[in-house]
Amino acid sequence: MALLEIENLHVSYGSVEVLHGISLHVDEGEIVTLLGANGAGKSTTLLSISRLVNPREGRITFDGKNLLDYESYQVVGLGVAQSPEGRRVFGTMTVQENLMLGAFQVHSETIKQNTLEWIFQLFPRLLERRSQMAGGGEQQMLAMGRALMAQPRLLLLDEPSLGLAPLLVKSIFRTIRRISEQGVTVLLVEQNARAALKLASRGYVLEVGNVVMEDTAKGLLANPRVQKAYLGG
Repeated sequence: MALLEIENLHVSYGSVEVLHGISLHVDEGEIVTLLGANGAGKSTTLLSISRLVNPREGRITFDGKNLLDYESYQVVGLGVAQSPEGRRVFGTMTVQENLMLGAFQVHSETIKQNTLEWIFQLFPRLLERRSQMAGGGEQQMLAMGRALMAQPRLLLLDEPSLGLAPLLVKSIFRTIRRISEQGVTVLLVEQNARAALKLASRGYVLEVGNVVMEDTAKGLLANPRVQKAYLGG
């Protein structure tokens, strides 16, 4: 059974339907990427999984549980955490204070500290700046680290490379691979389609709220339609 399964998901904002019955799945241990132009419904898909928007129809199952029966904070407790587009870190708080916000469902101080140490190993820059106010180039690392503080089995990443310098983009993608290798399943939304497909095992292509293609990452990289639309080829 898939760790995450979405079936016939319809989502509307007011009278405008933005997801038209999409279905997809993510198996445990995979990195799966969602590709598509702006407005295709990728972020809405992640927000639906996190229960931050309410689907009109369909089903979202995580580890056998229907997430539509849960509130967003309960979804975090089940093992799903999101690093949102735009980072949304708190600039009036320190790096470490921002990280600890992600652990609001974790009640063991030992587990919190062990997770914090792991995140500082993943992102040494956060360790260097742990007592400084959040801001600058480390915001994406901080958003990812905050999500990881919840000890998720499934990490939802929304545009992790957006606005970053090329060297930092490479570093972020290397870290995503390390996170996956340590047992966290990843669902990735990313405009840098080539980098995402080199990282992922499988991918889906969304166009105006519909899944129009599903394949292995290698298959999508080699697909002429994907090359023309998303890879500049």
